[in-house]
Amino acid sequence: MEDLVIRDADVVDGSGADAYRADVVIDAGRIVSIVKEAAAAGCQRPRAMREIDAEGLVLSPGFIDMHAHSDLALLRDPDHSAKAAQGVTLEVLGQDGLSYAPVDDRTLEGVRRAITGWNGYGEDIDFDWRSVGEYLDRLDRGIAVNAAYLIPQGTVRALVVGWEDREPTPDELDRMRRLVAEGLEQGAVGLSSGLTYTPGMYAQDAELTELCRVVASYGGYYCPHHRSYGAGALEAYAEMVDLAREAGCPLHLAHATMNFGVNEGRAPELLALLDRALDAGADITLDTYPYTPGCTTLAALLPSWASEGGPREILARLTDPATAERIRYDLEVTGSDGCHGVPVEWETVEISGVTDPGLADVVGRTVRQAAELRGETPWATAHRLLVGDRLGTTILQHVGHEENVRAIMRHRAHTGGSDGILRGSKPHPRAYGTFPRYLGHYVRELGVLTLEECVAHLTSRPAARLRLPDRGLVREGYRADLVLFDPETVAPGATFAEPRRLPAGIPYVLVDGRFVIEDGRRTDVLAGRSVRRTPR
Repeated sequence: MEDLVIRDADVVDGSGADAYRADVVIDAGRIVSIVKEAAAAGCQRPRAMREIDAEGLVLSPGFIDMHAHSDLALLRDPDHSAKAAQGVTLEVLGQDGLSYAPVDDRTLEGVRRAITGWNGYGEDIDFDWRSVGEYLDRLDRGIAVNAAYLIPQGTVRALVVGWEDREPTPDELDRMRRLVAEGLEQGAVGLSSGLTYTPGMYAQDAELTELCRVVASYGGYYCPHHRSYGAGALEAYAEMVDLAREAGCPLHLAHATMNFGVNEGRAPELLALLDRALDAGADITLDTYPYTPGCTTLAALLPSWASEGGPREILARLTDPATAERIRYDLEVTGSDGCHGVPVEWETVEISGVTDPGLADVVGRTVRQAAELRGETPWATAHRLLVGDRLGTTILQHVGHEENVRAIMRHRAHTGGSDGILRGSKPHPRAYGTFPRYLGHYVRELGVLTLEECVAHLTSRPAARLRLPDRGLVREGYRADLVLFDPETVAPGATFAEPRRLPAGIPYVLVDGRFVIEDGRRTDVLAGRSVRRTPR
């Protein structure tokens, strides 16, 4: 007998087609048959060793998180309910141009320091890998959900050029090309950039284009966090579209938002830009999270000149009074490129996490609120955090616009991504709530998308971008990465006040045909593995 039959499910298969009632049979990690209600009439229904009564539940493909920061969390936390409980069965790691492979010992230390706010420093992790392939092998020892990996361009640049603001030599560019090729050969699905983060931001378009040509030759895609989401955002999007066209490389725009006051109501301009490119034959997708605030590190707001050389040089500049004053002026008056060209508004910057417990009293307050409590200027508070927390402070930036969020999520190229940072005392609730929020708030409550549309955005569209031939749809022969949810009750539990509450209305999640969530509870199953680039 087969392993499992899911009876009387309302199947939303990920294609965008209307739901239908069916029994779905699973064996050896794959969907082996789908018996629709009409076809089952008068026939013997399929049987299996285990049966699940799915009356009133929707069966869909597992959700694909196109922008995740679980690079160490998957190794640190076998439970990983933050994602598994949402119905996520695959995460895409290596985002924003900074992650942990490929590295050498020197580069690894710098990267660990630079993104402590995203993933922690990793004292509890045995960094027993250096190459992309070795990192993927480490994932293959068993993780909660599946994971794909993007080669981080900033990490590659740090490995070859360092953290300096300069162009690479011809030999250095050749070595970066070879590292990108090696990572793709070892299973990476593409290349990411963080063009407001050092050292990736120091790369000019010619350098990025050369790396993207390598990515295109292997059938991967380019995923940039582009140079601005604030002042000059449309120009920054256009730059990426032009660069990808020049390189002949598919483009996936990371957390494609239009933020800050300068971009209120301007999402239609972005979508028109993308539609023109798509209509001309460009291969473009994007992801968003269904919230208005963003999340990053406090250090990310600093101007690029202050970040040159890496974390140690940043701290040295901050402890020099004259240089620190230059940094303040750039942040508060000029508009730092790290803050997307917009003068920082400290009342919008909420402190979400610190690495030093002695600074915990500021968590949950804006920088301005924390400053007022101490009777100091906002910059004095920010400076104290940057230095005292050794750049590890995470923040929420309340700079988004609801009308932009809704307009972008309707677009034909849209997919879902949490951009979930799991560290900090009060992380952004998107880490725990993105996918149920799409289904509950934007489908059931607001009707921004139909259920069938939304599921397609979260499943088959990302699977197509990742070139996965057997995921993202409920189809016979496809992998049984599946989620069962109640469309009437599915909702995020996470809020800004309680960001780690798990969602409601998602009783079952399967990875490779095995229950990682059963009766609404996390099992001890570690069925996830690396999902590697499909050769052309």
